[in-house]
Amino acid sequence: MKFFSFPVLPFVFFAVGCAHSPDPAATLAPPLVSPPTRQVLIVSDPVQIPPNPAEMPVQSETRNVDEYGDIEVPEKVSREAKPEIADPLEPFNRAMYHFNDKLYFWLLKPVAQGYGKVVPEAARVGVSNFFANLAFPIRFVNCLLQANFEGAAAELGRFTINTLWGVGGFLDPASSKDIHLSKQDEDFGQTLGAYGIGQGFFINWPLFGPSSPRDTVGLVGDGFLTPYSYLSPWYAGAGTRGYDMVNDTSLKIGDYESLKGAAIDPYVAIRDAYVQYRLKKVNRKGGNTPAEDLELPKK
Repeated sequence: MKFFSFPVLPFVFFAVGCAHSPDPAATLAPPLVSPPTRQVLIVSDPVQIPPNPAEMPVQSETRNVDEYGDIEVPEKVSREAKPEIADPLEPFNRAMYHFNDKLYFWLLKPVAQGYGKVVPEAARVGVSNFFANLAFPIRFVNCLLQANFEGAAAELGRFTINTLWGVGGFLDPASSKDIHLSKQDEDFGQTLGAYGIGQGFFINWPLFGPSSPRDTVGLVGDGFLTPYSYLSPWYAGAGTRGYDMVNDTSLKIGDYESLKGAAIDPYVAIRDAYVQYRLKKVNRKGGNTPAEDLELPKK
């Protein structure tokens, strides 16, 4: 019995020691890990945050937005509608434009240049004043027809002063600063327009240039009020008219060339300039229409 007790004791001791060992599952659990330490950066000097900058004033303007969301032209920007005129006779009008253009460069301009080299500018200005004074009946009668009595009185005063103290109209003392009687740029075509008659369509006449049915009738009406149209024989009046054109052209050489050189289509440019000029001349209220307030189209 003692023989077997010695080997059994180590076995029993080993078994008892295994019975008190920890649970295997507990041995497989991960060890507890302490949370990471956060590093805090301490700044000795506090950072100065600049204050919000002052808001810049914004100028807003009202804009129109169409149905597609596109921004249109601002309301505060006003655009004048471009005056238009029908041009059903454009082939004829263009042919007459080229005819008048060649007539100007081949005949009228060379004669006017030669005339300008012979006659001093002061004398040519005097001739222009004389013909303007001679056209007094046109302006005076049309002022009356438009009930522009102030303009009619100004024209009567101008004619009297320039005829008596202006050496028959070669001088223009009525336009001086002391008297200051403005010349009224009135004609029968303008009178028809003042009564609501439209221009109709565009016509470019040979020799006479841009016109319309209304202004053509007005041109005939003004012819009856032109004193030299009653000269006899007929070619005396035509010659006087021709001389007036040459003298007037000598004072305006370069205007037509500038308009033609700056235009993509000179015919369209001249037509539009004429329409705008005539539209501006029509004064439906019958008020005073000084000639210096109208920008004449360049021929």
